[in-house]
Amino acid sequence: MTWAGGSLDVALAEPTELQYRLRSVRPPPAVLDRDLEHRLTDRQRQILDHLGQMFDGGFAHLTMAEIASRSNCSLRTLYGLAPSRDELVLIVVDRNLWRVGRSAMEAIKPDMEPLDALQAYLEAATEAVDGLTEPFARDLASMPAAQRLGDFHAEYLVAITRCLLDLAVERGQIPAIDTGAAARVMASLARVLARPEVMPTLSSTPKQAADSLVEIMLRGMRTTLGVTTQAPDERTRGEHG
Repeated sequence: MTWAGGSLDVALAEPTELQYRLRSVRPPPAVLDRDLEHRLTDRQRQILDHLGQMFDGGFAHLTMAEIASRSNCSLRTLYGLAPSRDELVLIVVDRNLWRVGRSAMEAIKPDMEPLDALQAYLEAATEAVDGLTEPFARDLASMPAAQRLGDFHAEYLVAITRCLLDLAVERGQIPAIDTGAAARVMASLARVLARPEVMPTLSSTPKQAADSLVEIMLRGMRTTLGVTTQAPDERTRGEHG
């Protein structure tokens, strides 16, 4: 799963156009809203962080009692966090995606050009699949609620990607491509490559593969300023005179 939510909070007297554009994109709702997140105790945060490591081996076989035992906490403490194992999984996944999302936004500097910002953003966002294990990916794939959660975050990733591509088109830095289509392809790479049936077929990690493909796509989009890209029919007419 890949996402990159969060906010772009940079201490500047006057926000740049890049910041205005990014702030206009609405992030997905969090499983734990901000108030609940702030009310978590240090012990609860510690348990949630530990669950992320525990679930690397898969979670479909675990009961709440087993999770509590492995976490060295009581069932009461665990149920104080979530009413079921699946809800615990959603909280753990969502908190990780928000953490990655904040880092991805922080990778964008206010004065960056759109394509540089996009590459920095997506490279940071693919941290969401870095270290993803096949057992965890397999159990997530069989959990409809987790897939819906992933869809929410993925749509935000697409929206940010399209926002930056649109700005690059407006500034003449890339041709007038279908930014909606390009954004959906670029933003979905890591999530597709992190599918449990896909990971064993890769010669690299999902993050490495996604980052390499994004770099290739961006390199292909870049144009030299002042040079007009010919349409295919114009090139054909030029060749055949």
